[in-house]
Amino acid sequence: MDVLLIGCGRMGSAMARGWQGQHRVLVFDPMLDTLPPGAERIDALGDVDAEGDLVVVLAVKPQKFEAIAGDLRPLADRGVLGVSIMAGITLGALGEAIGSRIVRAMPNTPAAIGKGITAAAAGPGVGANDRSTVDALLAPTGNVVWLADEAQIDIVTAVSGSGPAYFFRFTEALAKAGGDAGLPIALSTQLARATFVGAAALADADSAALAQLRQQVTSPGGTTAAGLAPMDADDAIDRLVGKVVAAAATRSRDLAGRGGA
Repeated sequence: MDVLLIGCGRMGSAMARGWQGQHRVLVFDPMLDTLPPGAERIDALGDVDAEGDLVVVLAVKPQKFEAIAGDLRPLADRGVLGVSIMAGITLGALGEAIGSRIVRAMPNTPAAIGKGITAAAAGPGVGANDRSTVDALLAPTGNVVWLADEAQIDIVTAVSGSGPAYFFRFTEALAKAGGDAGLPIALSTQLARATFVGAAALADADSAALAQLRQQVTSPGGTTAAGLAPMDADDAIDRLVGKVVAAAATRSRDLAGRGGA
């Protein structure tokens, strides 16, 4: 198929690299200096000359969507299948610009190395074949899950879309704590990063429940139990993470102009 990528930042570039050799990739991004390997530059959206079925992937920053929405009308008139990875832009707003065959998707940054997970919500004009096309298109980035309700995408954004930053932040804090306790900070950072990567790999390789994986590390009365105790006291970790997810989800709704609804 032909893929028109509108916006080619970090995520767009990662997707384009995954499509290399599988699809013809056309890129529209006036600010881009260097194209991804194998991609073709499009100077204006009216210049698109697709050879077959065309999928349009909207990967610009949400703040720029309004400026380009009017330019999408010729594509909408062609009945293209659209996929948006813009945070906060609803299916309703997308449909007005590019038609009802639109999918709203929320990937996360591990997609850049094929280890991401993307949640997708379908517009009213999206059929089973379209879903299969989107599955195939997003496969190089990692797993794809479909949402029953678009409203869930705000929570998805808060959990998996923003989630990598939470893990990075905790690992930063773990490295700092090790340094404050007496380790050289470079060594503490090396240990914290390797532990983060190793724990993630173990969780990916072992289908056991996360609670079971935690318990496998935790001997009664041992050092791990002592370390977990402040997290579990008065449900401290659950309450903190609940606030984190709620704040991020609220911000996602705000970006969509829906406030706390």
